[in-house]
Amino acid sequence: MAVNVEDDDVPLILTLDESRGHVSAPEEPPSENGGSYDLINDVPSPAAGDCYPQRSYVRDNWEMNYQEAAIYLQEGENNDKFVTHPKDAKALAAYLFVHNHLFYLMELTTALLLLLLSLCEAPAVPMLRLGIYIHATLELLALAIVVFELSMKMRWLGFHTYIRHKRTMVKTCVLLLQFIEAIVVLVRQTSHVRITRALRCIFLVDCRYCGAVRRNLRQIFQSLPPFIDILLLLLFFMVIFAILGFYLFSLNKSDPYFNTLENSLVNLFVLLTTANFPDVMMPSYSKNSWSCVFFIVYLSIELYFIMNLLLAVVFDTFNDIEKMKFKSLLLHKRTAIQHAYRLLVSKQRPSGISFKQFDGLMRFYKPRMSSRDRYLTFKALNQSNTPLVSLKDMHNFYEVVGLKWKAKKNREHWFDDLPRTAFLIFKGINILVNSRTFQYTMYTLVAVNGLWILVETFMLRDGIFPRDVPWSYIVFLTIYGVEVLLKITGLGPIEYLSSGWNFFDFSVTLFAFLGLLALAFDMEPFYFIVVLRPLQLLRLFKLKKRYRNVLDTMFELLPRMARYCE
Repeated sequence: MAVNVEDDDVPLILTLDESRGHVSAPEEPPSENGGSYDLINDVPSPAAGDCYPQRSYVRDNWEMNYQEAAIYLQEGENNDKFVTHPKDAKALAAYLFVHNHLFYLMELTTALLLLLLSLCEAPAVPMLRLGIYIHATLELLALAIVVFELSMKMRWLGFHTYIRHKRTMVKTCVLLLQFIEAIVVLVRQTSHVRITRALRCIFLVDCRYCGAVRRNLRQIFQSLPPFIDILLLLLFFMVIFAILGFYLFSLNKSDPYFNTLENSLVNLFVLLTTANFPDVMMPSYSKNSWSCVFFIVYLSIELYFIMNLLLAVVFDTFNDIEKMKFKSLLLHKRTAIQHAYRLLVSKQRPSGISFKQFDGLMRFYKPRMSSRDRYLTFKALNQSNTPLVSLKDMHNFYEVVGLKWKAKKNREHWFDDLPRTAFLIFKGINILVNSRTFQYTMYTLVAVNGLWILVETFMLRDGIFPRDVPWSYIVFLTIYGVEVLLKITGLGPIEYLSSGWNFFDFSVTLFAFLGLLALAFDMEPFYFIVVLRPLQLLRLFKLKKRYRNVLDTMFELLPRMARYCE
């Protein structure tokens, strides 16, 4: 019995040739069809004897299409140019090797080793200094690993694309320079002054885990031209005022700030920071009070106008660069999705991607994603509620694929499955801690605690602190502890700690209790306790929405600022 091949969905775009041995090798950048592939216009129905080889051929084509589409999506996510797309089987193997977490760790480890070698090379920390042969050999070993990394990238990119990649060529030049210096050190058996060691950070910046650093550096370099323009304007006015100040005040022998043109320029530069003001003005002002006009005009132009203009230009340039980057990234991702979409549609269903093809794509794009998550991702993408995902739906791929899925329990509270008596007790505690009366009672107690702290502080004399903890602190701390226990019991630990304010209350209360325990062992944590006492007053800012928004914004920005510092 003959089986029709069309039952298995023939790909619209073939990535295998008739020999089924190699990926097609386009010489040009990928076209609008996602690459230099053959569009299938017709597939003849196979005879009974050729059915299974034909089905195997179609299945192999689908597997290659899945992998090809996953690579396009990864290039869109990583902002890799499509000209670097692997063009043959060897380039594909090198691409998969380079885009591997073990390869990323090897890059990071090698870069850190090269940086840490600076501690062992002369001049170095005496206790960490290594012999010349040891640190030079380690350096050559690390550089050899970098050579291997670059050779794999060259095999993936190809020679012509490799030499046109600016960052990779900079890394190659630094590598060559480091190799020559390491060999010279081995031959001379002594370490000379190696200024080029400062270039080793390039290896770290180029690794996969420093993508945010590279992005920020790129934005800084792109914003330099307008910054330099305003900086030249600032220096121009500084030179003009330095010449004018020299001619106006150099006749005053008691004025050491403008006796030469060099001193005029240096002192006006310092005046830009107001570090020498009003000292720089006093000699001339004591002789003629109208000389203050010179300094007022200078500070008005340089400090209050051009410096603020410089800040505005930097901010505006960064903002424009950020918008352009966002637009280019969005268009790049859209293009990657279009390439992947053309590889996933079939001849039988060219209007969309079925779950079978989407599941095959995700096996290569996110191998660790479970079958349940792949199905839920497909359903989240499918906004039209049809069996197929359209190209419009696929445009949301990167947003949807980043979602985390977890089973939602039908229980409203953590104590729903407990016996009825225990359930009623915990339900009553839950109602209590969620009531506005309980919340405002705690706010009142916090305010009373704050006033009490203020009165106790005024009553202290001559900076003499009592060695014993005040009884009021123990009372209020006990109340805070009971509040924490009630909230954890009524809300459950997970729901309680999911709130930032609750986590803050829990941390302050816990550390205060630890301070009291330490006091019992004569560890003198008095200042530690004094610092913690006013922190409870921050809870009062929850009462007003404006204050709450300010604090929430601050807590929201802190992790982002930490990411930029990495």
